[in-house]
Amino acid sequence: MGDDLLIQITPQLRILVAIEAIDGRKGIDSLAQLCREKLDADPFSGCLFIFRSRSAKSIRILAYDGQGFWLATNQPSSHYASFSSSPAF
Repeated sequence: MGDDLLIQITPQLRILVAIEAIDGRKGIDSLAQLCREKLDADPFSGCLFIFRSRSAKSIRILAYDGQGFWLATNQPSSHYASFSSSPAF
C-alpha cells in the first residue's frame, strides 16, 4: 500500500452534514444536486458532504478531489447499530 489517502482530513477541510435524511439509493448526481439545493454549497468545492439514510442504517460521504467524485457508504455490521437521529448526549 502507498501513502495515498482516500480522504485526507486537514484543519482547513469543511465538513457539511445534512440534517434531513435521504433516500439511500441516491447516487453521485442526486447527492450533488442536494448539496446545491439543500446545503447551499458547491459540490465541487472540496468539502465533505455527509448524508444519513432514512432507515438510519447507513451514511454516505460525497467528496470531490479535483478529478472526480468519491462516494463512500458505511453500514454498521450489527443489526443493533444504527445512525439514529437522536443526539448522542
